Amino acid sequence: MQPTKKLKLEELGRIDVETFKKTEKIPLVVVLDNVRSMHNVGAAFRTADAFLVEKIILCGITPKPPHREIHKAALGATESVDWQFYESVKEAVIDLKTLGYEVLGIEQTTNSVMITDFEIDKTKRYALVLGNEVDGISDEILSDLDECLEIPQLGTKHSLNVSVCGGIVMWEFFKGLK
Repeated sequence: MQPTKKLKLEELGRIDVETFKKTEKIPLVVVLDNVRSMHNVGAAFRTADAFLVEKIILCGITPKPPHREIHKAALGATESVDWQFYESVKEAVIDLKTLGYEVLGIEQTTNSVMITDFEIDKTKRYALVLGNEVDGISDEILSDLDECLEIPQLGTKHSLNVSVCGGIVMWEFFKGLK
C-alpha cells in the first residue's frame, strides 16, 4: 500500500474555463440578496464553480466582479460561472419564476422546511435565494418564494455564515440534481 500524499494541481484533472462554459450545468441558480461581504460573494462563486451551478444572480448592494477582494475568495470562478446583476431582488425572483424556476429561500421562517425533509425533483429548475449576513432574505420577497428551506442546527448559534450556508445547499442540490 502506498503512503497517502496530497495531489498536486496538475494531478486533479480540472477543466479549463472554456471547457467549463461548454459543460452541462445542473438546473440551479443562486441568488445573492444584498450580501455585503466580498469574501462571501467570492466564496459563492467558487462553490458554484465546484458544483456546476448555472449562474449566480447578484442583487441590491451585493458587490459585483471584477474586484480584488471578490477574486481573492473566488480564485478565478468569476470568469467561469455566469452571473447577472439586478438592482431589485424582487425583480430577479419574478423573472426566475417567469422562466419556470421554483424559487426557494434559505431562511428560518414559521413555515420553513428542513432541507433534510425537502425532496429535490430532477425534472425541476431551482433558484436558491441567500440573504444578507445580518437581516437574511428581504421581507419584500418572502411571499414570492415557493418555499423556504432551513438547515438543521443543533448548537447554540442561530445561524450559519452565508457562504457556509450556500456551500451546504449547493452541495445538497448538486447531489439531488446531478
